[in-house]
Parts: sequence; C-alpha cells; structure tokens
Amino acid sequence: MSYSPSEIMQYVSEEDVKFIRLAFCDVYGRQKNISVMPWELERAFRYGAAIDASAIDGFGDGTRSDLFLHPDPSTLAVLPWRPDHGRVVRMFCSITYPDGRPFEADARQVLRQTAEEADRRGVHFFFGSELEFYLFKTDESGASTGEPHDNAGYMDIAPEDKGENVRREICLTLEQMGIKPESSHHEEGPGQNEIDFRYSSPITAADNAVTFKAVVKTIAARNGLFADFSPKPMAGFPGNGMHINISAKTDDGRDVMPQIIAGILEHIEEMTAFLNPKEESYGRFGSCKAPQYISWSEENRSQLIRVPAAVGEYRRAELRSPDPACNPYLAFSLLIRAGLDGIEKGAELPSPTDINLYKASEDILKKFRTLPRDLREASDMAKSSGFISEVLPGSIIDCYCGK
Repeated sequence: MSYSPSEIMQYVSEEDVKFIRLAFCDVYGRQKNISVMPWELERAFRYGAAIDASAIDGFGDGTRSDLFLHPDPSTLAVLPWRPDHGRVVRMFCSITYPDGRPFEADARQVLRQTAEEADRRGVHFFFGSELEFYLFKTDESGASTGEPHDNAGYMDIAPEDKGENVRREICLTLEQMGIKPESSHHEEGPGQNEIDFRYSSPITAADNAVTFKAVVKTIAARNGLFADFSPKPMAGFPGNGMHINISAKTDDGRDVMPQIIAGILEHIEEMTAFLNPKEESYGRFGSCKAPQYISWSEENRSQLIRVPAAVGEYRRAELRSPDPACNPYLAFSLLIRAGLDGIEKGAELPSPTDINLYKASEDILKKFRTLPRDLREASDMAKSSGFISEVLPGSIIDCYCGK
C-alpha cells in the first residue's frame, strides 16, 4: 500500500513508534540499516539520513564515505517481534550522494530503473521467489552446530518434520508485515525447508526476498535454531536454491514469454556470477534437481528453465539455477534486461528438452551448453560480456568479478 511521508509521520505519532529502521542492502544483497528516532523522520524524508558508507562492501572507501538514505514510504512495515509499546518499523531506502545524484552501486535503484525501462517499452515483469534454507541446532552461544533440526524428507509432516511450527511462525510474521507467502513445506535435505511467494512487481518481490531472509533468521534464533541460506550447507545433501518465477504482461496483449525465455537462455552464462556468487554455489549444479545444462522444458525439473503446469495469469517460467546468496535486485535486473533483449531481437525459443538430463547419456549431454563450472569461469564470462556492462555499473561488476 502506498503512503505519503505525512501519513507515515502521523502513524508513527499515533501508534507509539519509537524507532524507525532505514534499511538498505550492500552490493551483495546483505541487509543493513540505521535506526532513527521519530523526531528525525521529517528530516530523513526531506533531506535524507546521512551514513558513513566507507565500511560497507561495494560502497567505496574513506575517501568517498558520505551517502544519504531516502526512505520509501510505500515499504513501511512493523517488526512484529519487537515490543508493542515503543514499536519498531522499517522502510527500505534509496541511496544518493550528498549532491542528490543516485548512488550507482545502489542495487535497488538499478532494479527500479530497469523495471521502469521495461514499463516504458510496454512490458511489465513480475517475479515470485522460492527460497530454501536449512535449520540447524545451535550451541550455547547461538552458533550453528551443523546438526540438522530434523531428519525429515521432501514434504514430510510432523512429527518427522520438526520445522513445521517454525515455518508457521515465519509465515504468520510475514503476514503481519504485509507479505503473503503462497506455500511452505519441508524440502529434501534433513532440516531443509522452503517457503514460496506469489508473484509481485520487481521491486516488491526483491524487497520481500530480503525481508524474508531477515525474518527467517530472526524467528529461527527465537526458537534456538540457526537458519542457513548458504548454497551448499551440507556435503552430500541438496543445496539451497532460490528458484525465480518470471511472468510478464504487455500493453498490447502479446505473449512474449517465448522471447523472454530465449533471451535468458542466451545470456545465462554471463549472468551466472551474479545469480550464483559463491564458490560453493557451483557445488549445487548437476544434482538434487539443481541444473547444469542450458535447456528448457515444460514441467521437467532437470532443466534450467521449466514452464510449470499453470494457466492464465499463473503461467510463468521458473529459472532453477540461482541460489539465496544472490542479490535479488541485481538478479531481477539482469533477467528483465535479458528478457527485453530476447523480445527486441525476436529471439526464437529452441525446442524443449523433454528428457531427464540426470539420466541422459554422454552422447546426448555433450550437445548442450553448460553453466560455468566454477566462480572463476563465471566471473571471467561476466567481465568480458558486453551485455553485463550495459546492464550493471562498472563498480558492481568489479565487486563481483574483480578489476
């Protein structure tokens, strides 16, 4: 829901709000914030709140340290786990230089500009994320022991599934924050869980993904558990994926999904360093339903992109390679640009691959392009990509791929 700054300030006054968290992400998608008191909120709306960015990854050094946070009133959310008296609320922010220029390493602003460009072209994108995470037991200091919370399997129920109540609390907390999960269940790995979201506009979907990770970690800790979103928490078991569902509508009613999928398939190798930014990310590929080959199909979960069984407004393409270590603002920006490129070029979607690639022969597999084998290969492909340099600022590319 959209609120004006004056409405936010009235809400803060009437609802006993004592702390306002101004949230943003570093270049890698890790959420940061500063808290301001209610009497500072009007100045934050009018001028921005100053921060020292010198110690934030990707935001520069001591020679260029002053940046300003500008709260987005449409993102107001109460933090339900904080006290009712002296409430705490959160708003996401855009980031500028002191002279008002947008800060180029603000990934949220990159996505906003990208989505607005797509809208101007008459193509409106929507995203829904499926994020997986492990729940581990903790030691006396709250650190992960590496021992899973349970030994349940895919879609098991209680009592084998011990994460049921934690997922319930997570979903109810998200609902209180204005975020409505679509479904939740136990995943394949011991202690592994998944919660899915219905599609939203690009900025909202990315904000929700960032919020989701913070909520999961908070609720897990309140239950004496550690939530692990890393790509491969346990050797020999499934990694954590962040499947991204993509749909689009056009002003003229065209079906452009074939061209969007074709554009993503064309540029996927170049994008992988940003979709899978950790060395351990590449340990997922090729097993436990994580793709390795560049292909697509309907429903087939061994493919990079599948088109799930759905009709009408629910028809979408699911990209299965990203993992939760990615910055969703950058991921969605790249996917929009790849989709627009496919539309602009009239890219032709190749024939679907209706086979199980996990069981296919070497003669069949060698016909397919593969995702990068490791982070170095992915980074090299990104650095040499004209497509990536057109989509992302050089400072962001340097952070992920080196200069």
